Amino acid sequence: MTGAKRKPQLPQYDFKAIGIAHTPFTQRFGIPRQPGLVPEAKGILKMDPHPDFQFALKGLEQFSHIWVIFVFHSHGGNKWKPTIRPPRLGGKAKVGVLSSRSPHRPNPIGLSVVELEQIDFKAKGGPEIHVKGVDLMDGTPILDVKPYIPYADSVPHANPGWAKEEIGRTPVEFEPLAIEKIEEAEKEHPKLKDLIEQLLTIDPRPGFQKKGLPADGEHSQGKDFGLLVKIFDVKWKIENQKFVVYDLEKVKPGKKPSLSKQKK
Repeated sequence: MTGAKRKPQLPQYDFKAIGIAHTPFTQRFGIPRQPGLVPEAKGILKMDPHPDFQFALKGLEQFSHIWVIFVFHSHGGNKWKPTIRPPRLGGKAKVGVLSSRSPHRPNPIGLSVVELEQIDFKAKGGPEIHVKGVDLMDGTPILDVKPYIPYADSVPHANPGWAKEEIGRTPVEFEPLAIEKIEEAEKEHPKLKDLIEQLLTIDPRPGFQKKGLPADGEHSQGKDFGLLVKIFDVKWKIENQKFVVYDLEKVKPGKKPSLSKQKK
């Protein structure tokens, strides 16, 4: 009598982070859904302080862009989901999670291509990779970095599948009070206005808010929202089918408003 055949066991691996990302985004909501959508979203990849990493990064500074492999460490759930409702489809249709970029994956690993500004090999506490166009939450563990090579990595005529529709953009305006406060804040946070505008124009709100309160909806006009950017609570509203920033407040320690939270 032969015993029952055992199912083949898939191999398992343990990985250790080699760095931590520091970005303007301290909460999940409001983070750009794709890299490069917000060019002024700058970040620093703080690498392991072991001396070997100074040598491991040698030559990377010659490239204009890099791949960042990271962990979705704060996606709000321990179990992966076989199907999800992508925001690009308005939450109306489900697709398989492996045909999406959702963080709720069998292994919560992400991949982003970002612009490389500089590498500080001798930074205190370990090398620092300065990048632009990040879509990473502050504190994201970094598993690996690789150079982006255009002739191998770029596929100009690739089929975008169900994500073929271009991301819509909404005009953004600033009221005088907001401009005054932003200009003062830019003494310590350069290009803050550009960052806020780039974040708002692609509508950082959750899918249900976009659907329920579209920028061009008559019932949406006058609605107020808040957006946490760096250490600032950006107050904005929908007015004349535009997103209008009307105030900026520094967030008090211990108090963090929810990103894209509608004001009551």
